[in-house]
Amino acid sequence: MHLDEYQQAALRTAAPKDKPNEVFHLLLGLVGEAGELAEKAKKIVRDQDSDFTRWDPDDLKKELGDTLWYIAVLADHFDVPLEEVAQLNLTKLADRQSRNMLSGNGDNR
Repeated sequence: MHLDEYQQAALRTAAPKDKPNEVFHLLLGLVGEAGELAEKAKKIVRDQDSDFTRWDPDDLKKELGDTLWYIAVLADHFDVPLEEVAQLNLTKLADRQSRNMLSGNGDNR
């Protein structure tokens, strides 16, 4: 499945763009799902000596999928195709890599 196909499919379960406070809802949902991932990672650090091989792959896929849904719908809210988001990110990282700037601070390195 291509990312834009996923984005269109995700929109079938999204609220209308004109719903009051929908951008705020999407942002909070995204942060919440990312927080769920962080919480599960924290428990692996706390309870399993940071052995991330013990992370249940099916659970990880579900949580990543929830996060992806919010990203896809939020991007669509601003008429941004998900494939464009992905390609821009890869281009940015390739540029940083070519300049040996993958590590460090700041968005514009």
